[in-house]
Amino acid sequence: MRGAADSRRGVALVATAALLWSSSGLFIKILPLGALQIACLRSAVAALVLVGAVAWRGRLSALRLDALGWACAAAYAGVLVFFVAATKLTTAANAIFLQYAAPIYLVFLEPRVFNRRIHPRDLVAVGLTLAGMSLFFVGRLQAGGLAGNLLGVASGVCLALFTLALKLMGTRNPDRDPVGAIALGNLLVALLCAPLALPGLRPTLGQGAILLYLGAFQIGLAYLLFNAGMRRLSATVAVVTGTLEAIFNPIWVFLGIGERPSGWAIAGGLIVLGVIGWYALAGGRQEAAATAA
Repeated sequence: MRGAADSRRGVALVATAALLWSSSGLFIKILPLGALQIACLRSAVAALVLVGAVAWRGRLSALRLDALGWACAAAYAGVLVFFVAATKLTTAANAIFLQYAAPIYLVFLEPRVFNRRIHPRDLVAVGLTLAGMSLFFVGRLQAGGLAGNLLGVASGVCLALFTLALKLMGTRNPDRDPVGAIALGNLLVALLCAPLALPGLRPTLGQGAILLYLGAFQIGLAYLLFNAGMRRLSATVAVVTGTLEAIFNPIWVFLGIGERPSGWAIAGGLIVLGVIGWYALAGGRQEAAATAA
């Protein structure tokens, strides 16, 4: 009973994190600021929150990163910047669904790094996801929409690299808290974007409140909740629960500003999410069978 209750709590924590993450699309859309300005200030706040959390827990050693840790932080910085830019240039649905194709890139990266073979299930997942992604580029696309879609793809690639680096860190040092890489990834975004983002920037009180929310809650608190939930769940359950972000992100944007993704994009998004759910659950069953054997 205790195990089941612990699992339910883990699902609740990850679901809450996913719902906080999902609010980014609406607020990025309504802020009348440039992508680099939003990324810079949001990440500056997030870095302060996460470093504060590390200090409060007495684990400042997590901020001392080796080369792999810095690679992880750099990949995460790419996720943050590319996603904000994609959301500004294309629909929120396109940006989040293209980012969520990240697990498919790992099909080719993980076997090389962890010396495992590619299963037929992997290739089927790649083919279906690429088919779904192609639907985002169907129909009339303005230059901005095309650029936004490509930035969404770049965000997904960075997310795959970040996930891979995070997994490598956990394999080499299971006791190391990954929050250090997350905090320094946000710090990298703030520092690199600052020269272009800060000159002439004068956010209003309302804009400042939104930026504080995005940094403190949508990134900072959400990551802490996700990390706490992951300790109580299998990776499969966490991945499937985390897809709530991709489902609710375009819903909030539609309710807030009436932005409607194209029918092709909706179809492509459903394919991508469906493949991710099937792939994660099939992988979980395979791991369970291997453990039982």
